[in-house]
Amino acid sequence: MKLMTAAVAAPSLAPAKSKAFAIRYVLSSAMYGDLPLDEVLPEVAKTGAGSVDIWRQRHANHREQITEMGDEAFQEELLNHKTTMSVSTCYPLGPFEQDDEMRWVEKNGGYMTVCGSRSHGEKDPKGEEAKRQVKLFFEKLKPHYELAESLGITMAIENHKNSMLSSPDSIRYFVDLNPSKNVGIAFAPHHLHDAIDEIPGLIKHCGKENLPFIYFQEYHMSSKAEMVKVEELKQMPGFGSLDYVPILAALRDVDFNGLAEIFMHPTPRGEPMLPTATEITQVINHSREYLTDCLAKL
Repeated sequence: MKLMTAAVAAPSLAPAKSKAFAIRYVLSSAMYGDLPLDEVLPEVAKTGAGSVDIWRQRHANHREQITEMGDEAFQEELLNHKTTMSVSTCYPLGPFEQDDEMRWVEKNGGYMTVCGSRSHGEKDPKGEEAKRQVKLFFEKLKPHYELAESLGITMAIENHKNSMLSSPDSIRYFVDLNPSKNVGIAFAPHHLHDAIDEIPGLIKHCGKENLPFIYFQEYHMSSKAEMVKVEELKQMPGFGSLDYVPILAALRDVDFNGLAEIFMHPTPRGEPMLPTATEITQVINHSREYLTDCLAKL
């Protein structure tokens, strides 16, 4: 009886069930092109996203719309539609000219900017040239990431073709030499279309500490040339041929807790990817359902 009582009182040695891995989605305003912001914000929750990523010209004009309406009116719009802004994507500013934008993001409740790295010599560097350029990049970025640290903003830098942060080598050096917890990679699989097999390993090399943001987009020539919509949509998960199961498995393995953005580029830039917000949201949800099916396979 004493042994039985002790066994009941003792804590269970059975392993606790781990929390299911889930993706935190952010909605890109660029998918809606130049549609009015008050037509875009109601779609955030409908797409399963928790916040919006505000894009500017030439990919959209929502940052310019906010400038015209003013910050207070923008904040009221967010409240009215029960959502928040988390990200400002600001490619035209680049990594060294976004100090004021980081202040603006913090003022409006956000916590991340996304842009490219630009090149610092040879484009798409590899090997020692990649290491040299990454070191130079962080030296130039120092006053800016120090500002980001003081504001609580993360600077997410996209791996993008024809720039410094591009090749698998440059991604690995970026992670190894990164001096700030407020700098990370906006991971873009579509810019690694010539190194698809390396994508899971690169995600694991980054770890969640260096991976605040990921695009769910597939490379397709329709991002650069006008094609029929059925071809253009092949950039999106579930419409093209890229298998997302290994990508999601790698994200699960590093316990990814950053933001994920279902994305594509219409051609020409700046137009809504489909005529209405409702149609755009339906397509995004199709991609999200495909990704949910991929998660179920893990």
